[in-house]
Amino acid sequence: MENQDFLIYFGVISVSFLLVAVIVPLIIKLAHKYDITDNPAVAERKVHSRPIPLLGGWAVFLSSIIVIFGIKFLNLANFSQIPNTLLAGILVASLVIVIGGTLDDKYNLKPWQQIVFPLLAVLIVVLSGLQIEFVTNPWGETGSVLQFSKYLGILIVGAWLLGMVYTTKFLDGLDGLASGIGAIAALFIFLISLRWDVPLSATGIWGLALMGSCLGFLLFNWQPAKIFLGEGGSVLIGFTLGVLSVISGSKIITTLLVMGLPFLDVLFVIIKRLLSHQSPFKGDRSHLHYQLLDFGLSKKQVVLVFYFIAIGFGSLGVVSSSYSKMILLACLVVAASIISFGLKFRKKKSI
Repeated sequence: MENQDFLIYFGVISVSFLLVAVIVPLIIKLAHKYDITDNPAVAERKVHSRPIPLLGGWAVFLSSIIVIFGIKFLNLANFSQIPNTLLAGILVASLVIVIGGTLDDKYNLKPWQQIVFPLLAVLIVVLSGLQIEFVTNPWGETGSVLQFSKYLGILIVGAWLLGMVYTTKFLDGLDGLASGIGAIAALFIFLISLRWDVPLSATGIWGLALMGSCLGFLLFNWQPAKIFLGEGGSVLIGFTLGVLSVISGSKIITTLLVMGLPFLDVLFVIIKRLLSHQSPFKGDRSHLHYQLLDFGLSKKQVVLVFYFIAIGFGSLGVVSSSYSKMILLACLVVAASIISFGLKFRKKKSI
């Protein structure tokens, strides 16, 4: 890594971090002024004891977008993998998400109303050119790939983005959990870009901008939190990570390793709710982070457990071959299953 590259990387993290630090206090005042807060009195699963301002997603959105467009304007990164049409599509889609999240934070929209905004965002980026044409074949010879038809690629992109969106949405249940995991996943997207992309790739820079924004937000979101991401922020982080993991070489498997535990938790919970003839969007305390709290861990301990697992599997994913990543993913599925069912069995036994 050249000195100039390092200065740009450091500048991206620093500026996005500082922008959030400046923007968040203003958003806190606006959230209080217009009474856009998370009130624990309206839901039993809440773990905080007082109303907390929402709308934190606006800080993450504004800081990362300002940095990315500043980098493009100054021509400090290679945007060959993100043409202007796709860049504009990502911007508009992200704006749709934070606006939709703001409406939900204020008016507590119904689940079918909430999903309209992520679906619209996915449609916008797909129409703007985001697609998966192939992925590395983990079972084939080195360099071999699995080709997808246009329409199958679109379906895979849509499913992947919605999966990431609802992973970070449901993950945002404890102070610092979604923002911290978002920062970790963004870091690994940057690290992968150093190996597979062109120098100073836009995806790597965007990963650092998102990482800096999440870390800046974590200053205010760590326990006890002064502000929450809100619907727009939690959904935006998953959406951005999903988009970046698709662009330039499909970093989906490594991103999935980092996000694997919460991703599988969401999958398990949705399956459980469907089997129980309940809405998959129903809010309750069946998610893993709540189960770990009931097990006896403190809020900070639960958050650190998720951080540790994300960093561990992400680190292994960066240095592993495609085939090894699939083995790691299988191990993660087994581990998540054992943890989830073990906690449920212990809870039933104690009743």
